[in-house]
Amino acid sequence: MEPKSDALTITTLINHKDQLKKSQKTLRALQSLGQAVSMAVDRFVTVGEAISTEHLELKEEMNLACSEARRAGDTIARLTDVAGPEQVVLDGQDSVFSDKTGMVKAARMLLSSVTKVLVLADRIVIKQIITSRNKVLITLEQLERVFTFQEFVQIFSQFGNEMVEFAHLTGDRQNDLKDEKKKARMAVARAVLEKCTMMLLTASKTCLRHPDCESARINKDAVFQRMRFALELVIQIVTDMRSSMDAEVLPICVYSGIREFKAKAEGLREELYCLSRESLTALLERIVEQTEDFTDSAYTSHEHRESILQLCHQARQELGELNAHWEYAQSLGANESTEEMEISILKTCHCVSQLRQELHRAAVGPAADLLKYHTEHTVLKALKVCGGEGNLESVDEYSCRLTEQKEQLVETCRLLRHVSGTEPLEITCIHAEETFQVIGPQIISAAQTLALHPSSKIARENLEVFCEAWESQLSDMAILLREISDVFEGRRARLGLELRLLTSDLDSETEKWDDHEHEIIRQTQSMSSMAYSMYLFTRGEGLLKTTLDLFHQAEVFSEEGFHLCSSLQALSSQVGDEEKEMVISETEKLLTLCQQLQVSVKSMVQGKSATFLKVQSSIQNTKGILELVVFLLPVCQRLAKKCLSENSSLSSPQIWREKLLSSTEKEGPLNNKNSSGFGVQSLKHHMNSLTFLESK
Repeated sequence: MEPKSDALTITTLINHKDQLKKSQKTLRALQSLGQAVSMAVDRFVTVGEAISTEHLELKEEMNLACSEARRAGDTIARLTDVAGPEQVVLDGQDSVFSDKTGMVKAARMLLSSVTKVLVLADRIVIKQIITSRNKVLITLEQLERVFTFQEFVQIFSQFGNEMVEFAHLTGDRQNDLKDEKKKARMAVARAVLEKCTMMLLTASKTCLRHPDCESARINKDAVFQRMRFALELVIQIVTDMRSSMDAEVLPICVYSGIREFKAKAEGLREELYCLSRESLTALLERIVEQTEDFTDSAYTSHEHRESILQLCHQARQELGELNAHWEYAQSLGANESTEEMEISILKTCHCVSQLRQELHRAAVGPAADLLKYHTEHTVLKALKVCGGEGNLESVDEYSCRLTEQKEQLVETCRLLRHVSGTEPLEITCIHAEETFQVIGPQIISAAQTLALHPSSKIARENLEVFCEAWESQLSDMAILLREISDVFEGRRARLGLELRLLTSDLDSETEKWDDHEHEIIRQTQSMSSMAYSMYLFTRGEGLLKTTLDLFHQAEVFSEEGFHLCSSLQALSSQVGDEEKEMVISETEKLLTLCQQLQVSVKSMVQGKSATFLKVQSSIQNTKGILELVVFLLPVCQRLAKKCLSENSSLSSPQIWREKLLSSTEKEGPLNNKNSSGFGVQSLKHHMNSLTFLESK
């Protein structure tokens, strides 16, 4: 079970002050909540104070914020102390912290101080990343100037350690980022650095072995330039500086332009006089202008080109009709759109939707065909053979063919960006385009170097590394293509969202049970909590950081499902034959689904594509299990009540409320995954990015 948030706990404490009469069990439960908040704050503050001792420039601010947080936590504990002086007696009953204002003030102080601590900690993380980047840059310059293998090995060893530290810091930062666009850009920068590190090793070794080889020098220089670009991009992201990539992403692509156009056209129903006809016309003309990337492309088929041009012409005509009906409605002083105008809005939006579909087909279809064509990597294999034979003429011939492939792939990525559908996928398309643009010439220079020195093992290894980078980018492009199709067909948005909605449905059903200590409820709450963690993984958030974490969580989820099946079977033994048959039937379905999930997550896969499919399968199987459990819970609730009624042991509502508080006390007061705010779970999440400070 995941911890509940302190925000929810404090809300519980505040709301309970409105009810004057409390049982002793209730008072003890509330006291437990207050003490838990105080203890959680104390742990949090201890980490903050430890951080301050290592960063003297922030020590005063950090200690002040920690002191405020500790004082707020102590106040909450004091106000909830049953035996404390704050308690009074009303109508023969103890009244918990009758001073509601004091609790509200303490909660606000806690939120404010914890926020200050996290902001200061964030400044420290940024400083650490900048310092680490500077160390990498200095060592990078030293590597660029080395002349002997011995010196290179010594400096590269230092460089490797510094890159590991930098990768750790930037990885934690990427997980903490909430902005999806920034997260995508950070992923791009880290991917470049990861791939370039191996390229830098082999390119530098080749240059050292063949110092007079011009193609080897060109090859090496390109790697160093690419690494510096990625290092600078990381700093721009963490310091919120604008970059060249922002300049490329910010102008609207065709999809976002169509989305905006449809929203404004449909908005005319509500805001008949708020939008000018010129602005709507100008927006359509920008969309038409951007479709020229498709119609001017040498890789767009004649059929697609003609269809795009025809739809653009039709969209202009439909908008002209809409403008005429719009103008007429305004001349009448109408308060809402006329029937003729309504029809024009529908026809115009339908037309641009058809244009969107045609552009998607024009980009995705050829891209899929291109990837299939390059599956065998024929040109790369030929370059390796020709280079190893020292055949410069053949290397030049295949280099021309690789350049043609590069231009085609670059153009394909440019068109895919127009139909990507989301800003993170746009950024990924730009990264793919830049990668093919850079690696293509690097492969050629590496092949030329090998052709000039065909017996050189280092030159051969270097060419192999760059070819692998090209092949890896093609695999990444296949995944990108599938994600773009998922967005277009609505699968990607529904996949994580459906999981989240199902956990909410499950939580709603468990709340309807009187007995929160029931085995079935505890098991379903556990499953809901784990499923929510898996949902957060699909968003790049939460404590599950890798696919291995996800698969392990899915395996534990399936095991909890097996435990639930046992509880359902036990319940079925207490009910009538007709009801028993239904519960057993549904339990068998649940058992099968859990087995399918466990087999799926335990299966071994290799490669990014296969791993992606395994992730998709795990999420879908989890969703299927949750759907069945959501269906079963109300049935089980009714049967459980019936069993209790027949045994004449149904307790009063008051006792059930006390059981709820008692179960909260037993399981711990911090146990709700859906919380936000300043709970221990969110604090731990922020603390994870500072573990390097705690270990010092």
